[in-house]
Amino acid sequence: MKYLGLAYFSPEKFAAIAPDQVERLVSQCPALDERMRATGKVLLAASLGDVAGWTTLRPRNGRTQVSDGPYTESKEVVGGLFIIEADDHDEALRLASMHPAATLGEEGGWAVELIPIEFFMTR
Repeated sequence: MKYLGLAYFSPEKFAAIAPDQVERLVSQCPALDERMRATGKVLLAASLGDVAGWTTLRPRNGRTQVSDGPYTESKEVVGGLFIIEADDHDEALRLASMHPAATLGEEGGWAVELIPIEFFMTR
């Protein structure tokens, strides 16, 4: 079974962290990412760009409406994502718990949401 992991952060909380603390926090991420990748279960991992560059497309009156910014307003923003393949939900939880947003960054409002994927398409 495949699972989507969405890594969240709180822009307000993250902005309140001193730059040297941000650097210390972020510098720990590559080792955790590598630990997760080394399981062989990570199909894809990505960090997302600043929400200022996001664009939303939605159907309106038979046409596609394009607007700036994220579709939903939230105190948390998706900052990254990953897709894992796990034998069961328990394994998916174990793998997702290796992600930096599940183990670090409490002061920045980091969190991971784990969602089962029902349909997965590649090229």
